[in-house]
Amino acid sequence: MSEQHILRAFDRDLEAVQGLVMRMGGMVETAILDAAEALAARDEDMAEKVRAGDKAIDALEERINEETARLIALRAPAASDLRTALSVLKIASSLERVGDFAKNMAKRTAVLSQMHDIPGAGGALKRMSKAVVQMLSDALDAYNSRDVALAEDVRARDREVDQMYTALFREFLTHMMEDPRNITPCMHLHFIAKNIERMGDHATTISEQVIYLVTGAMPEESRPKADSVTTVGIEGQ
Repeated sequence: MSEQHILRAFDRDLEAVQGLVMRMGGMVETAILDAAEALAARDEDMAEKVRAGDKAIDALEERINEETARLIALRAPAASDLRTALSVLKIASSLERVGDFAKNMAKRTAVLSQMHDIPGAGGALKRMSKAVVQMLSDALDAYNSRDVALAEDVRARDREVDQMYTALFREFLTHMMEDPRNITPCMHLHFIAKNIERMGDHATTISEQVIYLVTGAMPEESRPKADSVTTVGIEGQ
């Protein structure tokens, strides 16, 4: 009975910490959509709200890390349960990075609002953001329901986001060549597009964690990637 009690306590604690991950995911999804809306509308107040809200996302990741570490230390979980606990840490880390990218998008909104508009850029980045949010939402749903098929679908959709990024990159290049005044705003917009593309990569990483959690093995074939341009110095922007 004592062993059964311990197992029930572990399951209860693990369910609670996974609930925190779901809450964190919801906060990150909102941050992405708000940052994209702020950019499209040139709404500096909304952008500042996204930047300020990143602190709550960071704090929640720290709480998840602490709760998971305590869970592992106190419950000494078996292999399969340990794998679940470790997946929580990895998913929370991916969500924190996505939150950082949303914050970075919001930071550049204030700068871009002082420059002349690049026609269609805000709407295109908003559509790309929505595609990534759907990937992220589905990846978290796959995690919650241990749905490998949905996780694989999210993984495949990363290619679509890559294609959107590549198309935007080429469009920004065209604008820069047509008018030198477009160079600075297009550079900022390109960094934002790359950040959104990286969000898609993290959603894919979460889906791969689902596959590993359920099957015990990471996907054998590399994730499908579209023909994408190579850039440097993006991650920490």
